[in-house]
Amino acid sequence: MQVYFIGAGPGDPDLITVKAVKALQKADIIIYAGSLVNKEVLQHGRPDAEIYNSAEMTLEEVLEVMETAVKAGKVVARVHTGDPCLYGATQEQMDALAARGIEYTVIPGVSSFLAAAATLKREYTLPDISQTVILTRVEGRTPVPDKENLADLARHQATLCLFLSVHLIDKVVEQLREGYPADTPVAVVHKASWPEEKVVTGTLEDIAEKIKEAGIDRTALILVGRFLSDDYARSKLYDPRFSHGFRRGQESAGT
Repeated sequence: MQVYFIGAGPGDPDLITVKAVKALQKADIIIYAGSLVNKEVLQHGRPDAEIYNSAEMTLEEVLEVMETAVKAGKVVARVHTGDPCLYGATQEQMDALAARGIEYTVIPGVSSFLAAAATLKREYTLPDISQTVILTRVEGRTPVPDKENLADLARHQATLCLFLSVHLIDKVVEQLREGYPADTPVAVVHKASWPEEKVVTGTLEDIAEKIKEAGIDRTALILVGRFLSDDYARSKLYDPRFSHGFRRGQESAGT
């Protein structure tokens, strides 16, 4: 038997993948990140499955439940919010399982930064605006490597998606303004895809005050960059004058 690490998606229970649902349906034990995962996702599991909330557990306790279950021939679903590879503290779990000779599979999920783009109806990578997306966080109780200082990243003026940072919005804005112009658009998406989803938009000049007025201090993404404006170039992919492997452009065809 084995352990499945499952990305539960950003919140909307319909945004979990079919593969993840199939794994949940097989699971005898479900361990979910209760502080972030929508409990409605657990309805995809069996009614008789044992459920543990890892928000109340240590790493050692989580591993003990996994190891005991696998030794008993049971299937474990370890459910994380969004996609497990982003701020999920999954590597230490996977390495510990591997050291114990326990097999595991990772099932990807829809990250909140993807759900936020869908909510905003925006594309992160626009021609002549940005072809780079930076996923990061500001330093808080958890440190950030010096070479990933937010002020240094801001100097690229790429599309920026900040996780786990909205409660430090004043610090975020201060560091971002070392690289981005003050009029750079900003959107904050609280609980993307949840029924209580909330969106606040502004610029680096006024977004901090707007967020405070909205009462948002957790479970939100800060999205920064000119991708939020309407000033961008047309894509070459569908330009009638541009040739690629599947279509000859008008000029190349002699028209």
